[in-house]
Amino acid sequence: MRKLIVFLILLGVLLVVVDRVAVAGVQSEVSRQVAAQYDLATPPKVEVHGIPFLTQAVAGRYEEITVAMGPMTTPDGAKISRIDAVLHGVNAPLMDLIQDSAKADIRAERVTGTVVISRQTLDARAPRGLKVQGNGDDTLNVTGKLTVAGISIPVTAKMKIEVVKGGVRLTPENVNGIQVPNASQALSFTVPIKDLPLNLKIEKVRTTPEGLAVEGSATDVPLRG
Repeated sequence: MRKLIVFLILLGVLLVVVDRVAVAGVQSEVSRQVAAQYDLATPPKVEVHGIPFLTQAVAGRYEEITVAMGPMTTPDGAKISRIDAVLHGVNAPLMDLIQDSAKADIRAERVTGTVVISRQTLDARAPRGLKVQGNGDDTLNVTGKLTVAGISIPVTAKMKIEVVKGGVRLTPENVNGIQVPNASQALSFTVPIKDLPLNLKIEKVRTTPEGLAVEGSATDVPLRG
C-alpha cells in the first residue's frame, strides 16, 4: 500500500512537471508566431491560462491566452506604445505543433485588446505648434500657438474624440483664450489607425498618460506569420 501511495505521489509530481513544460512550449510557440506575424523586435509575453494544461493541449484548444506586446509601428505610421490582448478559444492542434510548429495554423476564435497609441503620434498629427495633453477620460486638450492668416494665436482647446472610418477624429468642443476663426476646421485632425495588430476593430477610445488607449475586438484571427 505504501509503495502504491509513493508511486501515485511521484506520478502526480511528474504530471505537474510535464504540464508546466508543455505550457512553456506552447507559450514560446505562440510568442514566436506573433513576433513573426508583426515583425516585432522583442517577442511578446504570452501566458496560457487554465489548469490542468495538458487537457487543453490534448484537445488542441486553449480557452484563454494573454499576450502583451511592446512598441511597434502600424502600416499607417502610428507608433504604438504597447498592446494588451486576450485570445479566446485558440485552436492549435497538438500534432501540428509536434510535427511542424512553423506551419501550424494557430488562430483565435475571438480577440479583445487595448492598443495604446503614443503621445508622439498624436503630436505629429496635431496642427503645427500644438501639443496634446490627456485628461484620462474621453477628451483631450491641445495647447500652444496656432498660426492663422500669418498671425500667431495662443490656443487652449478641449478636444472631443470620435471613432471614424479608418481612425480617430479629434475636434474642438471648447476653445479658450483669443477667438480662433473657423476653430473646428483649424484645430480638427485625424489619427489614421485602420490597420491595428491582431485585426482589432476599434470599438472605444479613451485617453491615458501615454496617449490614446484604443479598445477593440476581432474574430477568427490567425497568429501564424
